[in-house]
Amino acid sequence: MTEIKNAHTFHIPVMGLAFTIDSPLRVAQYGIDSVISIMDDDFIEKMTAFYSDKFRRPYMEVTQKMEDFRAKRITNYLNLMDSVIAEKFETYKQELTEKQHKLEEFMSFLPSSSELKLKLAQAVTAGKQNFSEIKSVLDEYFRPGSIDVNIMTKVDKDNFRKKEQLPIIYNDAHAALRGYANSTTRSSVVFSAGMNPRLYSYIEAFEDFYPDIKGGFRKKIILKVSDFRSAMVQANFLAKKGLWVSEFRIESGLNCGGHAFATDGHLLGPILEEFKARRKELEQVSYDLFSKALESKGKVLPNNIPTVKYTVQGGVGTAEEHQFLLTHYEMDSVGWGSPFLLVPEATSVDQETRELLANAKKEDLYLSNISPLGVPFNTVRGTSNELLKSRRATSGKAGSSCPKKYLALSKEYEAEGICTASRKYQDRKIHELNERQSDLSPEHYNKAHATITEKSCLCVGLANASHLELGIPIKGQAQGVVVCPGPNIAYFSKTYSLKEMIHHIYGEKSGEDHTERPNMMLKELNLYIENLAGQLKDRVEITPQQIKKWEAFQSNLLSGISYYKELFQNSVFFANDHSGILSQLSDHEAELLKLQPS
Repeated sequence: MTEIKNAHTFHIPVMGLAFTIDSPLRVAQYGIDSVISIMDDDFIEKMTAFYSDKFRRPYMEVTQKMEDFRAKRITNYLNLMDSVIAEKFETYKQELTEKQHKLEEFMSFLPSSSELKLKLAQAVTAGKQNFSEIKSVLDEYFRPGSIDVNIMTKVDKDNFRKKEQLPIIYNDAHAALRGYANSTTRSSVVFSAGMNPRLYSYIEAFEDFYPDIKGGFRKKIILKVSDFRSAMVQANFLAKKGLWVSEFRIESGLNCGGHAFATDGHLLGPILEEFKARRKELEQVSYDLFSKALESKGKVLPNNIPTVKYTVQGGVGTAEEHQFLLTHYEMDSVGWGSPFLLVPEATSVDQETRELLANAKKEDLYLSNISPLGVPFNTVRGTSNELLKSRRATSGKAGSSCPKKYLALSKEYEAEGICTASRKYQDRKIHELNERQSDLSPEHYNKAHATITEKSCLCVGLANASHLELGIPIKGQAQGVVVCPGPNIAYFSKTYSLKEMIHHIYGEKSGEDHTERPNMMLKELNLYIENLAGQLKDRVEITPQQIKKWEAFQSNLLSGISYYKELFQNSVFFANDHSGILSQLSDHEAELLKLQPS
C-alpha cells in the first residue's frame, strides 16, 4: 500500500499535559497531525469519561485498583479517539462531496504545493463539481490527521505496591508505551528528552513497531532531537534492535515551549544544514544495522530503505519562515506549537489563560526553574499557579500536596522517590536551611529559600487548563494553571479561528503585523547569547573545565553567526530584510565578543 502524503506541511506538537490532549478530536478530520501527552493516566481517564459521554460511547472506568491500570487507561482513550475520528473523517469527506462551500473552504486550507489540492482543483472544472471524481480523489489522496503520542523518556518513575517495587515494565514511561502499543491507532510515538536505553529496549516487545515487506509500520517511532549526533546515536541504538526511526523531529534548544534542552551553543540553522547534508548517511548506517537485526530475529526485511521524514519546530511564526524551512532545509513538515494555544478550535486552554497569552509581551516570557525535573522550563509571568504558589510559601505552607507523583523522581530522602515541588520535600529542605540560617546572610538565605519554593506542581498545573475549559471538576489543593509557551507567543496578540491560523501559516493572509518581530534564527541566537551571559554572571566557583565549556559555547555561537551571514547574504528568502538581518548579526557578534568566559 502506497503511503498517502500529508495534506498539510505543518503539524501541532505536544504542548503540556492538557493543551493538545484532545487536539486530534478537534483537527484530525482536516488532515492535521497533532501530538498528545500520555504521561498523566489520571487525567486521561477523565478525558475518556468526558468524551465517551459527549460522543455517546460506552464507558467503563479503569480504577487504580485494577491490574496494569495505567496502560489500560491510555489504550482506552486512544481507541476512543481512533473510533470517533474515523467517523468524523468519513462524515467530513461526505460533506466535501455534497457541499460546494465546504469543499472551497477545505481547499483554501491546503498549501499550494499539496497534491490533494491540485487533484481536487482538476475535479472542479469550469465552475462545476464532478462529485464522483471528487470522492475518488479524497479516497486516494486524503487521510485523517495522525493521533501521535509523546513520551518524555526521563519521566519513567519506578512504581511500588505495598512498599514492594514493581517490575520495570510498570514504570511510568514503560506502561505508557504499552498503553500506546496496545491501541488500535496507526500513528507514531514521539520520544523526547533524550535516550532511555531500558525504555527503547522495551519497544522490541511489540510487533506493531516492526515493518511489513513494503516498509510499512502500524506504529512508527519519532525521535525529538536537538542535533545530528544525538539522532545518529539514538537511531543506531534502535536499529540494532530491528527498530526503525521514521522521523527525526528537530527542535530548537531554546526557542521552544515547555522544557528547554539547550545545546552547547549549536544553533538551529547549522544543525539543519548538517541534517540536510548527512541524511543519506544517517539512513544508510541505520538501515545496515536494522537489516542485520531483523534477519537475526527472523523478521520481515523491507525491499527498500523505509521512508524517513525530517521535521523541525521551535519559534517559527511567519509564512516565509515556514516556507524557508521546507525549501532551503528540505524539511517535510514544520511544527507550529505556541501560536495554536490561541486557537480554541485546536487546543484545550481556559479563557483566562488564553487572554494571558494573547496579552503577553516579550518581557513576560522567561526561562524558569519551576520544573521538578531540574530542566529549564519556558513559561509566562502572571499565571494563577504563580499566585497560589507564592501565597502558600509566604504563609509558611510551601509546596504541593503532590497527588499524582509522576515527577516524584528524587531519591534524596526515600527509595520510592519524592517530587521537589511537593510540600513533603520542601518542608525538609526548608528545615535544613533554617538549621544553618545563622551562617547565612539574609540575602543568601532568601535566595536559597526562593530556590526551594519556586518549583511548581506541573502534574496538576499543566492539566488544569483543560479541566477549566471543559468543565471537569478539579479536586484537591488549588494549583491554578501552569502554561508553557515559547518566546514566539509574544508576537501573537489575539485568539484565532483555525481558518485564520492556517491562512497565516500558508501566507494567504497574515494574522499579525510581524514587522517588528525578529527572524526566528536571530531570535534563537539572541536567546543563546543571553543564556551564556547568564551563566557567566551567576558563576561562583570557576574551574578549568567550566571555562573550557564556556569558551566552546562562545565559539559555537560565533561559528553559527558566520554561517548565518553567508546564508542570509545569498538566500532568496527574506530578501527585503537582508540588510537588517546582517546588521543584527554583526551587533550580536560584537555583543558575544564582549563576554569573557575566562
